[in-house]
Amino acid sequence: MFFVCPKCMEKLNIYDSFAKCAEGHTYDKSRFGYYNLLLSDKGGVHGDNAEMVLSRRKFLSAGFYEPLAERIAKTCAALLPKGGTVLDAGCGEGYYTERVFREISHLPITRVAAFDISKEAAKRTARRIPEADVAVASTYRMPVPDGAADLLLNVFSPIAIEETSRVIAGGGYFVMVIPAEEHLFGLKRAVYETPYKNTVDDTAISGFELVSKEELKYPIKLTSVDDIKSLFMMTPYAYRTRPADREKIFSLEELQTDVHFLILVYRKDV
Repeated sequence: MFFVCPKCMEKLNIYDSFAKCAEGHTYDKSRFGYYNLLLSDKGGVHGDNAEMVLSRRKFLSAGFYEPLAERIAKTCAALLPKGGTVLDAGCGEGYYTERVFREISHLPITRVAAFDISKEAAKRTARRIPEADVAVASTYRMPVPDGAADLLLNVFSPIAIEETSRVIAGGGYFVMVIPAEEHLFGLKRAVYETPYKNTVDDTAISGFELVSKEELKYPIKLTSVDDIKSLFMMTPYAYRTRPADREKIFSLEELQTDVHFLILVYRKDV
């Protein structure tokens, strides 16, 4: 088991249907194959709900982000020519995790682990990659030993830099994908009276060397109401948009927009 107890950070021993640390903290294994290691006093749904996860799965399955998935997988494989341990932090439903796993699984030393704050997302990831260790957890408190990851991948998820640095081995890599300036600008133009471009903050991270910074931009054309709705519902705009503006999107039969990504590769100081 790659993950450790989130309460005491001790090793988790695996039994038939649960994991347990030396301190006696116990975590059941879900029937879908993941462990819930999220420490929270709050009930309810954490992270993306079932509708958002399903929308993202539908949209990604249609291949619109296939060039990005391929670029991420090849980038990770090039950084670990002899294999290593890859951790996908905020993995969503495992679309990118699976591509990375397929790209590096032939290497002699390969281990892939992934987690997301959403149970629905973790469930999908565990189904996609039975070989991976999958958990429900937060990027702000990772149930991961110090220096356990040779490469940490984060695609469009919140990050805590100190925690990220803690779990990456010295000399290891941090691959982060964020929306670039014109990402989904066509979608915004269709919804909002005054659309805005994304702001990309300073990409320097203390304790890391920026190895490469690559932009990936290309147009996509959506020709069905279902694809347009799936794209909209998997974005943060689904939370923030007024009902009247949501109706604008849901009435569209065609949408053309650029997707624009920034792929940042960092190497942790030794």
